[in-house]
Amino acid sequence: MALVSLIGAELAFGLHPLLDRADLTVQDGERIGLIGRNGTGKSSLLQAIAGNLALDEGDLKRRDGLRVALVEQEPVLPPASSLRESLALRGGFDRLRDERERWRAEVRLLEMLHRFGLDEGADPGSASGGERKRAALALAFATEPDLVLLDEPTNHLDIDGITRVEDLLLKGPSAIVITHDRAFLDRVATRIVELDRGLLRSFPGNFAAYETRKASELAAETVANRKFDQFWAQEEAWIRKGVEARRTRDMGRVRRLEALRTERAARRARIGQVKLALDAGERSGKLVAELEDVAFAYGDRTIVRDLSLVVMRGDRIGLIGPNGAGKSTLLKLILGTLAPDAGKTRLGTRLEIAYFDQLREQLDPERTLADTVAPGSDWVETGQGRRHVLTWLGDFLFPPERASAPVKTLSGGERNRLLLARLFALPANLLVMDEPTNDLDIESLRLLEATLQSYAGTLVVVSHDRTFLDNGVTQVLVAQGDGRWREYAGGYADWLAQRRVEAEGAGRERPAAVPSPEPSRPARVRVAKPGLSFKERHELDGLPARIERLEAEQHDLTARVCAPGYHRHGADVVRSDRARAAEIEHELAAAFERWSELEAKAGGGAAPAR
Repeated sequence: MALVSLIGAELAFGLHPLLDRADLTVQDGERIGLIGRNGTGKSSLLQAIAGNLALDEGDLKRRDGLRVALVEQEPVLPPASSLRESLALRGGFDRLRDERERWRAEVRLLEMLHRFGLDEGADPGSASGGERKRAALALAFATEPDLVLLDEPTNHLDIDGITRVEDLLLKGPSAIVITHDRAFLDRVATRIVELDRGLLRSFPGNFAAYETRKASELAAETVANRKFDQFWAQEEAWIRKGVEARRTRDMGRVRRLEALRTERAARRARIGQVKLALDAGERSGKLVAELEDVAFAYGDRTIVRDLSLVVMRGDRIGLIGPNGAGKSTLLKLILGTLAPDAGKTRLGTRLEIAYFDQLREQLDPERTLADTVAPGSDWVETGQGRRHVLTWLGDFLFPPERASAPVKTLSGGERNRLLLARLFALPANLLVMDEPTNDLDIESLRLLEATLQSYAGTLVVVSHDRTFLDNGVTQVLVAQGDGRWREYAGGYADWLAQRRVEAEGAGRERPAAVPSPEPSRPARVRVAKPGLSFKERHELDGLPARIERLEAEQHDLTARVCAPGYHRHGADVVRSDRARAAEIEHELAAAFERWSELEAKAGGGAAPAR
């Protein structure tokens, strides 16, 4: 059953329409992932469906009594004495006529606040961006809508928060979600809808299915446009022939050429693609940074406890942890811009550092775009040579007329691109990035990943984008709680696999049974039966050598993955090595478990601890 239908929708701000006779029908039970370039009008579309923005033309039909909840990209919380009261005002609980209904709504709100780890008594005026987003999400799900509209719900959320939203959507209402989180879309979406040049195109299935079909469509569109342009060029050449040809020209052919010109002028070209190139400059020393027994705390809150870490040239390290774990603080400790409370930190030699900060504090909101990337000059000196500032900004999708605009006029995604334009202008052999994926559209994300994969320097990155971590890093440093951090080989998926193996191993450990005291009487002599068959004895004898071979292979694989320049082997090699690393972990766990079983059955010693 249709919840919402858009028919011939038109909406425009500026020169190009955001919606150009667009159609969309949302069925009950659907979870739609709405994707598209930054600035194409996705947020405006959600506002229109929510009833907060009128269409210029077209119809919006909603099922009678449809309950819709909208969570904006940057939610605003009404002033109140507590977070709970603020959300009650935002949700209109005071307009609920029935006392029992209002009580039930407040109970559901308290439950959702607890799920999202929020204090109901907190001051909404001092809430961070992440807390405001979690609070708005808690309210949206507490109201039990028929259709929930989520605009970038994963921004400001840690991975636990993101998976919590995924779980609620999988069990809950129909949804339209704007997000650039590909793992989120793969898990949640039943359909992908792309807003492209004013039109809405629908692709059944999740994001992986969309990628396959979209590639075929773009290839077909390119071929069709090329054929059209060739025919159009032929007709233009014909009309421009000499006087004799014009005397005999076919007026029907002339009218057809006029129609071709109109059709070509009406074609909306695809938006350009960001052009990224990163120069690693001079090679740094082999040692990039070293932390030895480092500790750091804010008051009673421990951020880092007894951490020893060595960052070598060519390492690609991802930091994973919940909000508040201290990932940004750890970056500053690694960079030496923050002194530890205890322990030692050391930076290597010949370092050229580029730092991408989470809050974009390096950008002066009053400066122009041109002055931000080329202060006091019309030229940008890059690792690839001298470039005019307008050309360089154009590589990052900023048209010439915006070069003189102040930074404060930019959206979040545009600020990200501008900071990338500034950072990538200069050589850097150590790139430190704190949440670089926030607000970037999917095409820009893919290009950033490809750029980082070919980068020859050292990378340390904080991100909650699971796909980005899997595609960009070769080891992760994970917050374990209470200031403890632990390093794992591979990306996010590899860490999950290793964590599952560890959990399974811990679950198999059993405390030894304490024998009950025997009464003091003469022991009865019992003849022991042989515990192992010949086949089992042979298997037990061969297990130490098998485990030794697996551990040697694991050691060699880890050394290869951690070696400088490993990422240059290509995506296929990286995927193959990750898969083999996971297989080795499973085979080792199974071998140790089998050894324990056979030793116990034989009545002998225990298998060695891993």
